[in-house]
Amino acid sequence: MTEEILLLIGERIRARRQEKNITLEQLANKAGVTKGLISQIENNRTVPSLPVLLSIVHSLDEDMRGFFEGLQAKMTDFKYYVIRKDELKEVNREPVKGFSYKRIFSRAVNSSAFDMELLEMKPGAARRQMVSTEAYELKYLIQGEIEYQVDKEKFSMKAGDSLAFDGRHPHRIKNIGKGTALLLVIYLF
Repeated sequence: MTEEILLLIGERIRARRQEKNITLEQLANKAGVTKGLISQIENNRTVPSLPVLLSIVHSLDEDMRGFFEGLQAKMTDFKYYVIRKDELKEVNREPVKGFSYKRIFSRAVNSSAFDMELLEMKPGAARRQMVSTEAYELKYLIQGEIEYQVDKEKFSMKAGDSLAFDGRHPHRIKNIGKGTALLLVIYLF
């Protein structure tokens, strides 16, 4: 299973759950896992074990073949990609007020995968709790002013500043400016 398929699995779980109007909590209870784990899988922050994945797919009342059907077709080997502004897809990465993610690009490259998104943060928007991901994270602040915390270190960033770190370290972000902050976020899995 390539890293790109793992990215697509998280998207597929979210899509099927939402199509069936099942909440994170309902799916978690039915699958015998935590709501947080379902959220992390859907947001590509963690990779489910095979038993957990099977339990989630079963809890969505999906058969394995139907669930995985078409995933391989989404993986193609192109030499280049052009992504138009109107093709950006809204991603419900986390339920934080004032955060709006739009996926720019998600692809496996040379047995690694990366996911590129734009994060728009309204003034005062902040992640209250520390999170972690199974990816190396790169951040580029396009506009605004933010504070980023990784472990116990805090960094104030202004437009044009970049930050790279191992996402397994607990981290959080806060818009400390008076206007909307726009951040390019790249996850390297």
